[in-house]
Amino acid sequence: MTYSVPDIAWAELAPILIVLGAAAIGVLIEAFARVPAMRRMSQFQLSIVALIAALLAVVWRWVALEGDGVVVLDHMILLDRQALAWQFLLIIFAIGGVLLFADKGPEGEDAFTPLGSVAPGSAEETVARGKGMYLTEAFPLVLFATGGMMLFATVNDLLFLFVALELFSLPLYILVALARRRRLLSQEGALKYFLLGAFSSAIFLFGIALLFGATGVTGMFELGDAIGLMPDRSALVLLGAFMVVVGLLFKIGAVPFHFWVPDAYQGAPTPVTAFMAAATKAAAVAALARLSYLVLFRLEWELNWVIWTVAILSMVFGTVLAIVQTDLKRMLAYSSIAHAGFILVAFAGFSPSALSALPFYLATYGLATLGAFAVMTQVREVTPDGAIGAEATRLGQWAGLGKRNPLLAGAMMLFLLSFAGIPLTAGFIGKFVVFRAAIEAGAWPLVLIAVIASAAAAFFYVRVAVLMFFTDAPDDASPHVVVRETSLGKGVAIATAIAIVVLGVLPAGALSLAQSAGVLLAPAMGG
Repeated sequence: MTYSVPDIAWAELAPILIVLGAAAIGVLIEAFARVPAMRRMSQFQLSIVALIAALLAVVWRWVALEGDGVVVLDHMILLDRQALAWQFLLIIFAIGGVLLFADKGPEGEDAFTPLGSVAPGSAEETVARGKGMYLTEAFPLVLFATGGMMLFATVNDLLFLFVALELFSLPLYILVALARRRRLLSQEGALKYFLLGAFSSAIFLFGIALLFGATGVTGMFELGDAIGLMPDRSALVLLGAFMVVVGLLFKIGAVPFHFWVPDAYQGAPTPVTAFMAAATKAAAVAALARLSYLVLFRLEWELNWVIWTVAILSMVFGTVLAIVQTDLKRMLAYSSIAHAGFILVAFAGFSPSALSALPFYLATYGLATLGAFAVMTQVREVTPDGAIGAEATRLGQWAGLGKRNPLLAGAMMLFLLSFAGIPLTAGFIGKFVVFRAAIEAGAWPLVLIAVIASAAAAFFYVRVAVLMFFTDAPDDASPHVVVRETSLGKGVAIATAIAIVVLGVLPAGALSLAQSAGVLLAPAMGG
């Protein structure tokens, strides 16, 4: 028996292969490099070089792309401008995340426990801290997660989509549990994230099985065609499509699939929270967009109520609970749930312009998220013995920050205003294009609810700004909070703040690129 050698377009897969190849090399560095400081520096340099190389490869593929795109691995992977735009964003978020991962204070302490495999507070952990050990496997883990997300944004087959889902989810489960401070809270958040993630993955896989049972195919092209040819929608198709959507909504963090979000955001090391909040949502939205416009548009009448219901619940629930939070990380977690609702507004009615609106919105949201958590890593509690402790996340601890460090406080206020969608920030343009896409599809009642939710959400963003600039720190609290400036954390905060201003004041170039990315490759449907 003879086998034909498959023809694989390796050049089109170059960005993904670079990231995953670097992750594999990082595993070898973990095995053979013995000196912790040298291993840490090697992992950091490898990660940054690989991500920059992958970013250049994405730009190269964008420039070299002909027509709508390229089909790779017999329709298993699609390389169109939509996929390349998402890959570009994911790499940008990963670069910001890796810089925060590598950030250290003057005392030489980073965000990760020196030994993730031992019990919190154990003698082994104390010895590891005393010896100056570093947990360097976080770098290959974030590369594996990034590679999985890049694959997730390009996959055209539902089974392959599940493989990519697990490829980026499993490293995140581990990373959430590795906080240096508040170890039990970190492990609790990781356990909830893992259990609920496993549950959602099972639902996702069960939905794929039902769709395969009803149609005999798992490719999105073929699945869309098969559903379109059905005279009546079978229960298997409807239930399978619903379960697949549920699996993706879990990753977006939409209500009622949001229960992991507050605990994982609060418990994870802050650099992990920054990366996870920006990149995971972008990857899930990329996959949902491709699935929606290749498959789910065939079921618009049956599934549109799901989009409307989840969007409204997410906006209302996220906004109301964010208002009552006293912890800044939990407030931003519930804010992310509200933003999941704003994102889903674009899917109402399956307007074609949503394909260009969504990458721009996720760019504005992800940059502001990275910047906000970068600032948070530098506002620290002071322990009773005078040492610098964990991040100061209670809202009251941020009172008077504008007087102590106007630069970081000003950047934080800019990120909060962008979250709120205030004009002259990137967030305003992002919400505008998303709401416009929904209005074009006739979903103006949903947009009206979104505008009201945005106005209400402005309260808890402005509250933090008022605390920083117009409230004096209590006399008994100010000595217990200090701003620990670090070069990498400060650099990420300033870079993202500049990007937020540029995208808010001069958005034409980015919107033009997003418009170019608003076409999906669909040869099976004549596209």
